[in-house]
Amino acid sequence: MSAPVLEAWNISKRFGSEYAVRGVSLTVEAGTAVCILGPSGSGKTTFIRCLNHLEEPDEGYVFIEGEPLGFTRRGDVFQQVSRRELPRQRRKLGMVFQQFNLFDHMTALENVTEAPCKVLRRPKAEAHAAGMALLERVGLADRAHHYPRELSGGQQQRVAIARALAMEPRLLLCDEPTSALDPEMVHEVLQVLGSLVAEGMTMVTVTHEVGFAREVAERFVFMEGGVVVEEGDARNLTTTGVTEERTRSFLAKVL
Repeated sequence: MSAPVLEAWNISKRFGSEYAVRGVSLTVEAGTAVCILGPSGSGKTTFIRCLNHLEEPDEGYVFIEGEPLGFTRRGDVFQQVSRRELPRQRRKLGMVFQQFNLFDHMTALENVTEAPCKVLRRPKAEAHAAGMALLERVGLADRAHHYPRELSGGQQQRVAIARALAMEPRLLLCDEPTSALDPEMVHEVLQVLGSLVAEGMTMVTVTHEVGFAREVAERFVFMEGGVVVEEGDARNLTTTGVTEERTRSFLAKVL
């Protein structure tokens, strides 16, 4: 059997003397989607940033398709990799942030093709053809030559999704991808993410959109205080379907 796309072992992260995340583990099989929910300050964003070593865990390890991220492994001995090696290891991961983080001086197409050209050394014509296909995939082929300032928030986030997909990741990590959007723009972004999951993309999403989690994900993880309170079948994300009172209380407020 092939290794899971993602395995996180006992991830902990401190800021000063306070734990933001303590002993959180997660396994994600290929082609599945997991949504992480919880109140503000629960450690969700810190945990997902630990998964790609944007935040370096103080304890625990992350494996992508069986290979450690941020380390090399010989038997039971882990040795930290150099800052130069880490970006190479990260190539299997795509990241979509709360803020879109697009380059303002580049068009939508240029934003999507920048990394394939510079990091993967793809010929410009090949990268542009692939970039146009990705913009078509997220419904923005007609905005390929527009700058971020000429796009709505929802359109900018869809460009950011296309940019993450341009590196052909094995796993897409999304950190509250709709939190910076006006309510009317949320649907268009969630629709794109849902279609990616339907096509087989492996995805971990931090979100407060319970309906999206219930519809798209196989599993949910509910966090509070930096620990996992409950996890289970995402279809059970109702006040009567979950087992922990704290999860039930959270859902009662957000549904």
